[in-house]
Amino acid sequence: MADMSTVQKDRLMNDLRVVIADAEELMRTTVGEVGEGAAEARGRMQARVQQAKENLLHLQDAAVAKAKAAGHAADDYVHENPWKAIGTAAGISLVVGLLIGRR
Repeated sequence: MADMSTVQKDRLMNDLRVVIADAEELMRTTVGEVGEGAAEARGRMQARVQQAKENLLHLQDAAVAKAKAAGHAADDYVHENPWKAIGTAAGISLVVGLLIGRR
């Protein structure tokens, strides 16, 4: 998962949230089911849902930590190289302005 893009990670986190919500709803609706097999399956499902929640929290924490690190790195770069940052911003602005002006 080290080479996943941010969009892919966001999509994975959203998918995990949906799966967890669906599994919890399934457990609520089958609470009246009687039988050893149903209780056993519900127990396994609860354990897996709990593990999925923990994995989702770890994934979110890692994403937040990486975003903060990227922000700090960008801030440090701009402070160390202010003229390069200004030049880069001006160049990008010029290109975007030219592209908008062509319409």
